[in-house]
Amino acid sequence: MALFIGLNSYAQQNQSSGIPLTKISPTGVSPGSKDSTVMVRGTKQQDIGDVLHKLFHSKTIPEIDSITSKPQVSVIPAIGYTLVTSFAVVVSGNIAFRNGPQSRISTVVASASYTGNKQIIMPIQTNFWTKDNGYEFVGNYSYLKYPQSTYGLGSNSKITANDPMDYSLIQFYETILRHVAGNFYAGLGYDFDDHWNISEKGNPDGSVSDYAKYGTATRTISSGFTINGQLDSRDNAINPSKGAYIGLQLRNSDTNFGATKNWQSLIIDVRKYINFPEGSDNTLALWNYDWLIVGGKPPYLDLPSTGWDANFATGRGYIQGRFRGNEMVYTEAEYRYKITADGVLGGTVFLNGESFTAQRGTSLQSIQPGFGPGLRVKLNKVSNTNISINYGFGNEDSRGLFISVGEAF
Repeated sequence: MALFIGLNSYAQQNQSSGIPLTKISPTGVSPGSKDSTVMVRGTKQQDIGDVLHKLFHSKTIPEIDSITSKPQVSVIPAIGYTLVTSFAVVVSGNIAFRNGPQSRISTVVASASYTGNKQIIMPIQTNFWTKDNGYEFVGNYSYLKYPQSTYGLGSNSKITANDPMDYSLIQFYETILRHVAGNFYAGLGYDFDDHWNISEKGNPDGSVSDYAKYGTATRTISSGFTINGQLDSRDNAINPSKGAYIGLQLRNSDTNFGATKNWQSLIIDVRKYINFPEGSDNTLALWNYDWLIVGGKPPYLDLPSTGWDANFATGRGYIQGRFRGNEMVYTEAEYRYKITADGVLGGTVFLNGESFTAQRGTSLQSIQPGFGPGLRVKLNKVSNTNISINYGFGNEDSRGLFISVGEAF
């Protein structure tokens, strides 16, 4: 049993040992989009704050129907328990504001967690837009003291090959994007990953683990520049109801910048949002995420892996790190619908599939499906932010509860 009501908290349950992760999601609303949500189809929209205020206060509070240059700050404490995490304490918060009347929404999102498995998880994500939307600055900074199991390479790996690992990690990602034309932005970035104090216990049956075969190390560093392109026509990046997103990133990790090895990767991120049925408040969301090693040999912990995308969202139904390999091909569909007319409650159903290669140059292995239902509770009616509660199922009796603030994609 797990309950995390915090900003992007994550809990996973599996027959084998598993590790929860508190993570965060970047947000932003397109310029000119309607973030005023007082009325929809003749019904006044509410969020969980309105409901709680009515329960405990008789005096009304001023209505805020748009995000302005004055920052909106939210801080949420949380506590939870699962068989695989023991107790976990989470403190999360975010700040949202605009740098100009027509600018997209800028955000700072952060959390700090400590779990019964002695994990320390401290991520920060930033997304800043200039006043005229000419530039976007995207940051991702994290510190993790992070025991986590690995299960070998490829999507044919078995849950029984549970190899407990431990390590510490510092991540520093920064990208600057410049407006080119229409909804297209392009720019450069710098990515840095430092894993240290890496250790493993090995496979339960005593056989040599895929990690040992790949090449062990007590410390690895990946460091280098990225080339980025982004096309974004979503009406609201926090919770899109229409539009599309295409993101491309070519990453080069180079020993000249302190990296352990030279290697290159390509990420292709494509999302489409369809109002279905047309004219309703429901959305069919489609996602394709391909993460490919195109040159060199990255450190094992920097290989494409379930739940290690930028939003930590792939593979609902499986524990983070369940599948890993040199190529990852992922697709997901989710149907999001209203339950109450005032928008406080909503629901979803989702289906995903992922396939990995084991070694570079080999074929993709079996597709591993994940699926499940979800509940949405409106946290902020202005930005249309939901508390997302999902229960996912996968192969080999993999299943888990996933709770976050914001949508998976």
